[in-house]
Amino acid sequence: MEVIHMQRTRIGLSAGMLAAAIYFVGLLGGYVPAIILAGYVLLFEENPWLRRSAVKAVATMLLFSFAVEAINLIPDMIGFIDKLARIFEGDFSIAVLDRIVLAVVSALRLIQTVLFITLGVKAFRQGTVKVPVVDNLINKYMA
Repeated sequence: MEVIHMQRTRIGLSAGMLAAAIYFVGLLGGYVPAIILAGYVLLFEENPWLRRSAVKAVATMLLFSFAVEAINLIPDMIGFIDKLARIFEGDFSIAVLDRIVLAVVSALRLIQTVLFITLGVKAFRQGTVKVPVVDNLINKYMA
């Protein structure tokens, strides 16, 4: 059994507990509290694992938000085309597309929730779960 030394942060929490808090706050509280906590970590904490975890939490939130917004562009484009068609007494809609987009967005939200819960639980023991896109960006841009 591996014994992990729990390094304390400046505020007295273990590094793992603070990282888990960032993941759970990101899941439940949204961007503002997660960014505030991540900003604190980046400004005042020295632990490299904790710093990477803070960036990973915010970057993962951004990744899922970007994906949802990109998918939601599809019905927006269809709506725009429909409005143009109505100028010329036409009609353009794809009803099934709205249901497909809704299903994909719901699936992404479910994946995000499960991923953040898993990341938060793993963070208690200073572990992580690979998120390839995010991990590659962090490896590339963080020293």
